[in-house]
Formats: sequence, C-alpha cells, structure tokens
Amino acid sequence: MPDVLPTAADLAVFSLAAQHPDTRGWVGDPARLALLGEEHAFDLQLATDLDLAAKRAEFLSVGQPAKAFLNRWAEVRPDLGAMLSIRFEGLDWEKPFVDASVTTRPLMPDDLPALRKVALDIYGAFRPGRLRVWSAAEMGAFPDTRPDMRVLAAPLADLRGAELPDGLTLIPTRDTSHHAEAVAAYADVDAEHPGHVGQARMLSEDDLAAAIAAGTMFDVLWKGQWSGYAGTLPETLLGLPAQVVQELLLAPHARGHGLGPHLSTLLARALPDDGRVLLGTIHGENRGAREAALRAGRRDIGGWTWVPLQG
Repeated sequence: MPDVLPTAADLAVFSLAAQHPDTRGWVGDPARLALLGEEHAFDLQLATDLDLAAKRAEFLSVGQPAKAFLNRWAEVRPDLGAMLSIRFEGLDWEKPFVDASVTTRPLMPDDLPALRKVALDIYGAFRPGRLRVWSAAEMGAFPDTRPDMRVLAAPLADLRGAELPDGLTLIPTRDTSHHAEAVAAYADVDAEHPGHVGQARMLSEDDLAAAIAAGTMFDVLWKGQWSGYAGTLPETLLGLPAQVVQELLLAPHARGHGLGPHLSTLLARALPDDGRVLLGTIHGENRGAREAALRAGRRDIGGWTWVPLQG
C-alpha cells in the first residue's frame, strides 16, 4: 500500500469525475464534493482503523488476520489508482468479493485485466470470486461481465407533471398490517419469473416501520383497494441529496395495467418539495422495473458491474 493515502477531498474529486454528466446540473459541484467527501471518509477509516478491521475479522471468521481486512489504495496502472476493499455479499463469509469504491479516473474496459490482477494480489487469500466496479457508462459497456444494481434517478421536480390514471392514489402508511401481503406479492413475482429471485425483495417489517416513522412510506390504492407500497428514505447517495426508494411494489391484482411508471410520479408529488432527487437502485437484469422507471422519467445514471476474478 502506498505510504500516502488520498484525503477524503481527493476521493471526492475522483468520484465526481466518474459520475454521469446528466447529474452534474442537479447539484452544484461544491455542495456535491462536500457530500462525496463525507461518503468517502468511511473508505479511509476502513483503510486505517485496525480496531474496526479486527471486529470484521472476528465477525466473519474466515481465518484471515485483522490487517488483511483493511482497505487498500493501490496503483493499478501509471494513470489509474483505486481504493479496494474486501467485502462479503449479504455478510456471507462464503461470498467474498473485492470492491473498487473509487478510482482516480473513470474506468475503461481495457483497465479490467490490470484491476483484476491487483485485486487478487491484495485480497487473493480470501479467494474472492468477483470484483465490483462502478461506472456511469451504459449497461453492457464492459464485455464478459454481469450487471449488478443500476441507479435510476431524476430530480423530484422533473417527475411531478405526468398524467395519472383514474383511481390510482397514495395515502400515508400508518402501520405494517399489509407487510405479509407484500411479502406474498414478491413471492408471486419470484414464482412467475425465476430470474427475479435475488434481484429484489420486500423490506423487513422493522425497515418498513422505519420508513413509516419517517413519514415517507405510502400505501398504493387502486380503485379504493390496497394495492402495494411506494416509499423512500431521505439519504445521500453518489453525492446527491436524495429520496432513496425503499419500495415500489404493486400487488398481483394491480399488475398488468401499466401502473408501475405512475408510482414514481405519485411519490414525487407526495414527497417534500426540497430540491432532492428521487433515486432508486434496480438490478440490471430486472427489465420490468428498469423500464417502468425509465418511462416515469427517471434516468439510468450508471451502476455497478460484476467482473469475474476466478475461472
């Protein structure tokens, strides 16, 4: 690892350069750099805090010392540096992967062989199966890879004007009484579309309660009947002050009527008019959800890609 780590401000500059150009007009650069610096400060803590690394080593118990869990700042190519970390999908010790959270410039396809080599040189003892990278490029820009989550976003103000169908409304969610119905709705989709399994899942009842408490979770009513959930939480992601989608769910009886895109419009109208962005992550292979978001006026502003590390 190089002796001198970048500062949080350095990481913010690198990260901003890698964001989609459409987003550069949504938030001014100074404000966004400050927010990105706050986000990436944790990368630096994970690169230097041995106590935290020891806690991770103890929790995951994969036979590696605490120091091995530290983030590493690595020179990948003469013109490319990267912040790398060892992570585990769903905190499952059997699913290690290497995450490239920040790079000094936007990645290109011909950077991947060198990045794979460095990832394995540093974290090979964990036997990671995949490397995850961020890019604002269109999905499919990196050959021989698989998409992970894509980010679909637009300023709330841009989403409020679309025409809505009769009988489709939102009301604030008061309790978790429909949670079991929502879980069953996800199970119905998984049964009908086996490829959907693992791409999206219902919030836990506790997480649903947290969104209700924040006042940003809504029941979808269609023709007077409970028909799903639409809700967010105010957060910062990619340096954007956002309302981050927690649920956009239609019950089985409300599917197939072209209602999906209208949930973004309804949310935009229901949420505070405070200049935030409506932002949600959708698995790249979840074509129906992506198309609904795009039809609503949200834009694909980039996403994460899985790069194989092992044969």
